[in-house]
Amino acid sequence: MGMMVAARRVDAPAGEVHYEFGFEDRFDRILVIDPQTLQARVEDGDFNAAASAITAKIVNAWRDQGDFPQRMLFAS
Repeated sequence: MGMMVAARRVDAPAGEVHYEFGFEDRFDRILVIDPQTLQARVEDGDFNAAASAITAKIVNAWRDQGDFPQRMLFAS
């Protein structure tokens, strides 16, 4: 069974990057990335497969482009 996770960057306090994310277009969770260490956490505490997949895509885009993308999509 496939999975599609979408994320969009939202305003965040200095020193953090925040994304709303969820399955398809349900942006019902918040992902927080520390731009210095690239460590990520989810505000609800459930760092599951969806959170891991979208985090990997975002961090890889940052490594390739030097900036955190406004939007990201993971599909498997």
